[in-house]
Amino acid sequence: MTMPDNQHPLTILIAADTYPPHVNGAAMFSYRLAKGMRERGHDVHVLACRPDKGKSYTEFGDEGTVHRIRSHSVPTHEYFRITFPWEIKKEISLLFDRIQPDVVHIQSHYMIGEHVLYEAVKRGIRIVATNHFMPENLNPFLPFPQWFKDIVGRISWKDMGKVMGQADVVTTPTPLAANAMHQHAFLRKVLPLSNGIDSAAYELNPGEELERHPSPTVLFVGRLAEEKHIDVLIDAIAKTPKQLDVHLEVVGGGEVRPALEAQVDRLGLQDRVKFLGLANDADLRRAYLAADLFCMPGTAELQSLVTLEAMSASTPVLLADAMALPHLVRDGENGYLFTPNDSDDLAAKMVRVLSLPSDELEAMGKASRGIVESHSIGRTLQAFEDLYRGASYDDLVV
Repeated sequence: MTMPDNQHPLTILIAADTYPPHVNGAAMFSYRLAKGMRERGHDVHVLACRPDKGKSYTEFGDEGTVHRIRSHSVPTHEYFRITFPWEIKKEISLLFDRIQPDVVHIQSHYMIGEHVLYEAVKRGIRIVATNHFMPENLNPFLPFPQWFKDIVGRISWKDMGKVMGQADVVTTPTPLAANAMHQHAFLRKVLPLSNGIDSAAYELNPGEELERHPSPTVLFVGRLAEEKHIDVLIDAIAKTPKQLDVHLEVVGGGEVRPALEAQVDRLGLQDRVKFLGLANDADLRRAYLAADLFCMPGTAELQSLVTLEAMSASTPVLLADAMALPHLVRDGENGYLFTPNDSDDLAAKMVRVLSLPSDELEAMGKASRGIVESHSIGRTLQAFEDLYRGASYDDLVV
C-alpha cells in the first residue's frame, strides 16, 4: 500500500538510544532515516543522547533538528551513553509540547525509546517501533557470569514485548529477527523491513579509476568488539598459504583493538594486516571498491549494513553462518558462509575465492550487487512513510 504523494508533510520524532557520532548499524540507520525523511519534505526531529557530559542542547544538521539529551557514560563501553528516567521524562514531555509530532519512531525499547513511547501513548500519537538489537548483544559489556547474563537477557526480551507491544506497528530488519521477537518477546506481528542501502553510492562513477591492491586483500568494517570475532579472521589470514600473500584491512575502532594488535604481532602478520581506524565516507567507499573480498565474522548481526555496503560495491563476501547473515549469501554465487568461530573453514573458503580467475571473481562481485537490489533505501523510506501515515502490518507484509 503506497500513500498518495500529495498528503501534507508530517512532523516526525525519531527516538534513538544510539546515534552518530556513535559508529554502529543502528546509529547509521537512524541518521539515514532522518535524512531521507527530511529530503521527502517532512519536519524531522531526532532525540538522542548527548555524546559527552553537559546539559541538553539542540543542534541542526542535514537530517533535521537533533535534540541532544543529558546522558552518562558507562565503564564497560567506550562510547555508549545511558539516560536516567528521572532526568529525561520532563524534557521529553516538554519536547512533545514544543514540536507536536504527528508520529514517533523509536529505535529500541531501552531508555530514550521507552520513555518517548510512553509519552506518545499518553497523548494518543501514532507509534512505529523498530528493534535493532538482540539482548545478547549486551553480553560483552556486562561484567557478570553467564548465568546472570542469561537472566538479564530474559528480562530484556520481556521488557521488549511490554514496551514495543504498545506501538501501532513493530518492525525489525530481517525475518530471522522478527521470528526471534515473536518467540522471545511474544510480539504477535513484527514486520521484517530492511534498513535499506543507497547502493548507487558505492559504484564506480563514469570515468572513475581505482588503484587495486598489489596483493589479494580482505576487508572488515565495523566496531572492534568481542561479538565481531575479528580474532577468528586474523587467525584465518595466518592460515592461508604464504605464496597467496593474503592481506587484511580492518576499518573501525573499538575496545578490542589492543588485543587484536597483540594477536597480529604474535602471529607475525604486521606486514599483512592494517588497522585503518575510523574512516570517513569517502575513504570507506574506496576501501569497499578496492577490496577483493569482504568478511563479516560477527555472530550477532541483525542485518549488517556494512555487508550491504560491500555488496553494493560489487564485492564477494565471506560471512559467518549466524543470525541474519545467511540471508545475504548464495553459496558459491556471491561468496560463501563459513562455520562461526572456525578459522580453518574461513581460511579454506578465503583461499577458494581468492584463487579464482579474475573473471569468476568479478562475476561473484556482480552477484553481490544484484542481491542488494532488494534492499533499496528508496523502498525502505517509502515503507516507513506509509507506516507513518497509517499503513498497518497487513498493508505492507508480503
